[in-house]
Amino acid sequence: MHLNPYGEYAVLLAASLADDWPADRDGIEARTRRFGMTMEFPNEPDDHSLTRVVIDEWLRVVDEPVAERRAALLNAQMAAATAYPRLTDHDGEGWHLHYRDDVQKLPIVLRAVISVGTALHLSTRGMSRLARCAAEPCGNVVVDVTRNGRQRYCSVRCSNRAAVRRHRARGGA
Repeated sequence: MHLNPYGEYAVLLAASLADDWPADRDGIEARTRRFGMTMEFPNEPDDHSLTRVVIDEWLRVVDEPVAERRAALLNAQMAAATAYPRLTDHDGEGWHLHYRDDVQKLPIVLRAVISVGTALHLSTRGMSRLARCAAEPCGNVVVDVTRNGRQRYCSVRCSNRAAVRRHRARGGA
């Protein structure tokens, strides 16, 4: 049973930002809303560039194939977040956990949510459940949320392209 939604939605949010970087701060905030974050963030002039740093640091976790080094990178990111879990009932949504202070800048909140969410995702589903798409030359992030843990492609399109390439390489067409 998967009890904590922070893992999946936070990792999917990070992958979405990594694969399709928004042009401005408003685009980042709109993306957070699309993935279920409802809080208001104070608008700071460096939000866009600092959020890019958060995503680039997170991509180091994605690209690290060794579980122990992946965990060390993620532990450092969680330590840098300097937020602690807290129960909240904002906006009448009902009691739930937040991994951040209530009035922090957008990049700081995203560092906390994404790093904790990634740790939950990897520790509950498996340390190999985060990678880059196996279809060359695609470099999108694959967040494996499948039951069998064998997702290698970011989309059906990339999966089909890879299958066609394998078929042609065998001399099938």
